[in-house]
Amino acid sequence: MNIVIRREKETDYRIVEELTRDAFWNLHSPGCNEHYLVHTLRNHPDFISEMDFVAEFNNKIIGNIMYTRSFVLDEDENKIDTITFGPISVLPKYQRKGVGSALINYTKEIASNNKSNAIIILGHPHDYCKHGFKNAKDYMISDPEGRYPYGLLVLELEKGIFEGRKWRYYYSSVYNVDSKEAEKFDNQFPLKNKEFKTSQVEFSIAVRAYLD
Repeated sequence: MNIVIRREKETDYRIVEELTRDAFWNLHSPGCNEHYLVHTLRNHPDFISEMDFVAEFNNKIIGNIMYTRSFVLDEDENKIDTITFGPISVLPKYQRKGVGSALINYTKEIASNNKSNAIIILGHPHDYCKHGFKNAKDYMISDPEGRYPYGLLVLELEKGIFEGRKWRYYYSSVYNVDSKEAEKFDNQFPLKNKEFKTSQVEFSIAVRAYLD
């Protein structure tokens, strides 16, 4: 696919929220709240506006990626700044066609050029290890409670930066979505049926165990 990647503009906001809703609807739970996350993220202090990109195909926005600031702390409270992307969204019609990969590759090159230390995300290893991500346990990076979730993944950009110490990862508070506010926001969009896909049960449990 011949796609164009460019910075998101204010006139894109609603389009991106709609495509995010379509991309995540019933994916990990009945309905979704990722479109509300996108809506709130843009005004959060941890949002990295220069790392907010859309993918266009035939002048239509079909994908989006956003980044926030995050960090890790070692046992002596030494801090290393990291960045985190999510959500990354692609319209269902264009999924598995390389759009998400293009957005990741485009932005991780920018992150590397900007001397970012690492990208840390929560996602399915099958989707991200092909981009160089490894399980966080390989770098002795746990969640704040000292656990090593299956989907906690790290792309080290500054080689060796985590060596020799144990770390705990802290993501932005923007990801602590208010479910009631998300439901109110979703009421602005066309009605969709909420269903739970049983094929997503195992990973959804792993994800929510981490987020909770």
